[in-house]
Amino acid sequence: MAVVNHEFSPVYQEDSAVLILGTIPSPKSREYGFYYSHPQNRFWKVMAYLFQEEMPVSREDRLQFVLCHKIALWDVLARCEIAGAADSSIRNETPNDLSIILKGASIKQIYTTGKKADALYRKHCYPILQRESICLPSTSPANCACSFERLVKAYSQILTYCE
Repeated sequence: MAVVNHEFSPVYQEDSAVLILGTIPSPKSREYGFYYSHPQNRFWKVMAYLFQEEMPVSREDRLQFVLCHKIALWDVLARCEIAGAADSSIRNETPNDLSIILKGASIKQIYTTGKKADALYRKHCYPILQRESICLPSTSPANCACSFERLVKAYSQILTYCE
């Protein structure tokens, strides 16, 4: 188990309409310095497919992609103990202050990526914010049972708010 402190700033701007929350960046994402950066994570592939664009590869391209489509990114946790990238091992968690984004952006809907992010949101954030979230399937390579087609179908609901 390692203590991990969230090192990324939240990504949002005033017109961000959707907030997508993971648990905490994986070791690969921390190494790369941006959200959903494990090479086998399907988040960026799904986003590119939904918006019918080329998949953004660089950190700057990914940043511009989400901002252009009114998507805010952050994670539920500011700090936790975790074994590698195994969300199931998370303990002694400290949540991020999501009100930072909710005060600075016009978020219409909050989504969590995966059951653990959703459970942590409901435990730590919902009691304070009183804002419902919708749980989307994780795009992590650990969720290999979920097909790309199923991910696209689930994530397509964000288009309602992003167009």
